[in-house]
This record gives sequence, structure tokens and C-alpha cells, in this order.
Amino acid sequence: MPVLEYKCPGCGSGMVFDVDSGKLTCSGCGRQDNILQIPDVLTSYVFSEEDVAKEYCCNNCGAVIIADHETSATTCKFCDSPVVLSERLTGKLAPAKIIPFTVSEEEAVKAFRKWCKRGLFTPARFKPADRIKKLTAMYVPFWLYNLHSDVEVQATGKKNNTYTSGDYEYTDTKYYDVYRKICLEYVKVPVDAAEKMDDRLMDHLEPFPYDRLEDFSTAYLSGYIAEKYSYNEKELFPRVKTKIREYIDDYIDGTMSEYDSVSYQDISIDTRTQQAQYVLLPVWIVLYDFDKTEHTFALNGRTGKVAGKPPVSRFKVTCWFTGISALFFISLQELSSWIIDGRLPW
Repeated sequence: MPVLEYKCPGCGSGMVFDVDSGKLTCSGCGRQDNILQIPDVLTSYVFSEEDVAKEYCCNNCGAVIIADHETSATTCKFCDSPVVLSERLTGKLAPAKIIPFTVSEEEAVKAFRKWCKRGLFTPARFKPADRIKKLTAMYVPFWLYNLHSDVEVQATGKKNNTYTSGDYEYTDTKYYDVYRKICLEYVKVPVDAAEKMDDRLMDHLEPFPYDRLEDFSTAYLSGYIAEKYSYNEKELFPRVKTKIREYIDDYIDGTMSEYDSVSYQDISIDTRTQQAQYVLLPVWIVLYDFDKTEHTFALNGRTGKVAGKPPVSRFKVTCWFTGISALFFISLQELSSWIIDGRLPW
């Protein structure tokens, strides 16, 4: 059963996941079915796959669908029917959870246009956002980690006590040997697992509302593009450790607030994975043409948050710095005249 399609029991048309109702909806007669009440046929199959592109046959029109090894849901290029490549979502490649889309295509375009207009140095020709080349709703694979870190810190803390005696000011400095033993827990730390995706874009889309995670069902993928993970939880463990390091350092610094300054001799961090869940998270991918260059942006399919680097207008940057320099020069001139006239403003 390589290709899975959801057909309407009433009229036979293709059914897709509808973001407004959260149900599987027929494009023909409008029938809506609760996804939680639809049996997921994939639970009885065992996964076996070669790491190559494969050919599939569309159940609707019979056309050949060619999908690379990372695609698990797509649409037929001939009849536009939504298809789910079922063998890409079974066994170890079956996601545990999914956050369904709630941002529609129209809302995604509106959010992107609003974001474009906020850029201080964005070219005026870019801001109308009328050059969207392609807008794709994609479920991106992530690993969500629950982590435990044991931290030991050895440092030297310095305290300065300043006091005045007569006409003199004295500073008394004391040094302290500092030791900290800390246990930290981190829950649902996300790391995207798709080789195709820009890690920086995915990081900037956070946070996703993890309280909205649902048990995975292939029905959520109907009508959408979905990728399977390129890296397993062990391969991405070094990255998630790097991701939480700045939070660990901030926590350590917070325990040293009683000292005026701290010199660290040794920081030992032992991080372990308590749980790693494979999940699919909703992302709109925006391809945008501007000045003969294609720009890629991403939009959180649940919150509407936009990530990406818009082009910069050199003219606007020049005008901004020229204006700042002019204001500084005028202020300096005015201050100089006050000093010459003996009218200091303080």
C-alpha cells in the first residue's frame, strides 16, 4: 500500500485537512469527518525502505509520482490530488505527535505582507510583497528532547567594599572559592531534522505551541507536503546540547549574583537525553522573487511568526546614517556655542 488517499464516502472526491475546522473535509460535497475517529491504517504495517527516490502511482488518475526519499506527503502533479506515501510514515519513521496547521494560505500571505512592511531598511519595492513565487504548506520533521544536565562549577568570586576614611577612599577586595552543583531539566527542546531546511530559519520560528500536540494521524497530512527526518535523535544530540548551552551559562551566572565579578576555572556539564519524540510541525515556506534573486522565508503555521532575512536598501541605510550624523553634528555645534558663550546647559 505505497500511496494512501482519503476519498469521501459520500461522493468519492478527495478529502483534505481543513485548518479552520480541524477536520478532514471533502472538496466536493463539503462533508467533514473527525480525524480522531478515522482509523489510521499505517499502524499495522512495518517499514522497509531504500534511501533512494521512488516511483508511485496516483490512485486517482494513474499518473506516476516520483518522490525523493525524504518526502512522505505531496500532491499529484497531474490531477492535484493529495497523496500520502504511507511506507514513509511507518515503523521507526512514524511520528509520535503532530501540531496541525491553523494558519490558512490567505492568512499566511497577509502575515507575510505585514512583516515585509515593518523593515526599516527594506526597499520600498519589496514591501508590497506581490512577488510571491511559491507558497508551500509543509510539515517539517523535528525531534523534541527532554534533557537532564548535571553541572559542576569551580570559580573564584570577588567582592569589593569601598569606604571613605577622612580625605581618602579605600577599596577592600576579598576573594572566595566558589563551587556550584546544579541539576537542570529542559523539556521539549526542538531541533529540526530535515536536511533540506535552513536550521536558522527553523530556529527563528520558535516557539511552537507544544500544548497543541496531537497524536499523529496521516489524515492531517492530506493536502499538504510532509518530509521525513534526515537525522535521528542520536545524530542531532550534539546540536541540541549546543542549543541549551547558553541557557545553562545564564543559569550559572544567575547563581553568582552576590559577587562583583567571577572568574571561572572549570565548568563540567553532563547532559543526557531522557526522551526524544519525533514530531511534525507546521511551516509555510515562502519563495519570493526580488531583483532577479529568489529569497526564502518561513512562517510558523500555528502562530504566524515570520522568519527570514529581507533585502536591504543601500539608499535607506545611507540616508539613516547621514541623518544620524547630521543630528550629532548639529548637537555638537550647539554645545560648542554654549561653551563659547559661557551658557553651559548644566
